[in-house]
Amino acid sequence: MKHKRGSLVTVATCNLNQWALDFDGNLERILQSCRDAKEKGATYRLGPELEICGYGCEDHFLESDTFLHCWESLEQLFDQGATDDLLCD
Repeated sequence: MKHKRGSLVTVATCNLNQWALDFDGNLERILQSCRDAKEKGATYRLGPELEICGYGCEDHFLESDTFLHCWESLEQLFDQGATDDLLCD
């Protein structure tokens, strides 16, 4: 894709209602926010920190299954094309 100098970029910022360790619910909200961003023409999406596992996991950050579920959710994001043509941060 060739862009002219001075062209505009549409940026999507997301404030999602994520819950600690709600991997399925958090994933669905991330997927929907990616769909919404693409529908509005965004090429860059900025989400909240810890949006996959949720904020406030406390000691669960030390458990290996927390990491496993985060990687599984990230894999689903890629498999479902959520990040196709969309830079996510």
